[in-house]
Amino acid sequence: MTAIPRFTRFLVVLAALAASVATASAAGPKAYVGNFKDSTVSVIDTDSEAVVATVPVAAGPDGIVVSSNGRSVYVSGSGASAVSEIDAATDRVARSIDVGKGPQGLALTPDGKWLLVAVNGDDRMALVDTATHAVSATVPVPKPHTIAVRPDGRQAYVASQEPGHFALVVIDLAARKVVTELPLDKAPRDLEFGHDGKALYLTLAGVPAVQVLDPATNQWGAPIPTGVSPHIAQHFAGMASGVVVVQGPGEVMLFDPAARTAVRSIGVGKQPHWLDLSADGKKLWVSNEGSNDVSVVDLAGGPMHTVAVGNAPRKIAVQRVALAASAHAAGSSHVAIRNFAFEPAQITVKAGQSVTWQNDDGAPHGLVFKNGSAGIDLMLPGKSFTRSFDKPGTYDYACTVHAYMTARVTVIAP
Repeated sequence: MTAIPRFTRFLVVLAALAASVATASAAGPKAYVGNFKDSTVSVIDTDSEAVVATVPVAAGPDGIVVSSNGRSVYVSGSGASAVSEIDAATDRVARSIDVGKGPQGLALTPDGKWLLVAVNGDDRMALVDTATHAVSATVPVPKPHTIAVRPDGRQAYVASQEPGHFALVVIDLAARKVVTELPLDKAPRDLEFGHDGKALYLTLAGVPAVQVLDPATNQWGAPIPTGVSPHIAQHFAGMASGVVVVQGPGEVMLFDPAARTAVRSIGVGKQPHWLDLSADGKKLWVSNEGSNDVSVVDLAGGPMHTVAVGNAPRKIAVQRVALAASAHAAGSSHVAIRNFAFEPAQITVKAGQSVTWQNDDGAPHGLVFKNGSAGIDLMLPGKSFTRSFDKPGTYDYACTVHAYMTARVTVIAP
């Protein structure tokens, strides 16, 4: 047997160590950051807070959204005519979806079946079937910019930036038509529904306040005063406070959703653009377009960390669950309820086994089975429910509180 030189042995060991580090580097849920000037997406492991991949995408990445199961990341190329779909398992572009000129804001319906795209250059909103990866329908909207979908999945609100005719355009998603328009004095920037769907938060160009709409009546309530140039405002499930990125002073402002007043402000990077909440609800991830980095804000008051990314990072979206954990769950007997979705949405068990549902959301949920078998009317946050399945078959179910939340248990012979 030929002896391996010492230096060669060193290289082998080094390669093995590098491989182990690479494997460990993506242990946690990932954050995806669109670098507008580089036409790339930086992928950050939220556990290690390190960039683990850089993915080339369509020119001018603007909108970005992650599917509820964490497996697909959609990125709109506003300088192109396409949406790049990233496979989160490999962090490579799986396909390019042609949607029309200048796509900007993106949104997913709660059931994950439709990707809504604001096709600014063609004055329309496109509906992409996530199963076929193609545009299935379009709805005319003048100069659409961003999109928000009601948590019940019935309507989409689109920010229309048509000069001289600024508006919120409300679309019935089942009928695929505009049902009303709400005129605006200023150009709309971003709009987001709070997690419970009771408020729509809207920012306007040149207005130092967040506008608050009651979607049940389409009436405006008292605004939330902010500093100069608020951009995205949101009230995440599980958070007592709402959050808003304020670009002028470079901060994230926490606000009381009921009183509509500021609670406290946290300084971040230069010209912050977007934010998202970590999977465990403990940290905010904020993209800073002016300083080419991401601020990681500990909501409990711990030290803030900074992660360098590409040039002009705009949108950021965080997986709600590590993909490895999600894939493992597909063959297990545990279902998590997070962000108004069942994870995984489909699970297979053997006859005689049990399934446990854990409510990890900030709102109550329940389980009702289509065949009338045993479920639970109400499960408060932090509570769980377990039932066994004795007979093979397909068991479709939904949330008793939110009917649009649907999933399935498949039971096979032991």
